[in-house]
Amino acid sequence: MEHAGTRGLRLYKSLLNGLIIAGIIILGVSLYYWIIKAGIPYQDPTEELRIQYAINMGIGDELFKVGLIMFAVGLIPRIALAIIGQRKK
Repeated sequence: MEHAGTRGLRLYKSLLNGLIIAGIIILGVSLYYWIIKAGIPYQDPTEELRIQYAINMGIGDELFKVGLIMFAVGLIPRIALAIIGQRKK
């Protein structure tokens, strides 16, 4: 039978792995908004195209921030757990 502390640690590691994966996915979506949706603006765009470009760049910026934060929130404790696990052995 598994000890309750081990089960909780395994659950915590799985949660951190999920945060890391979610952060990477959101970073990928932000790159999509930056590169594909916004892209390089036209030389003399109409006002409508300028607004659409600004909106897509803004969405890409916010998604990048959220993805980076999620990735860091998952990765930093995961590295700490790995270091603590190494020292216990």
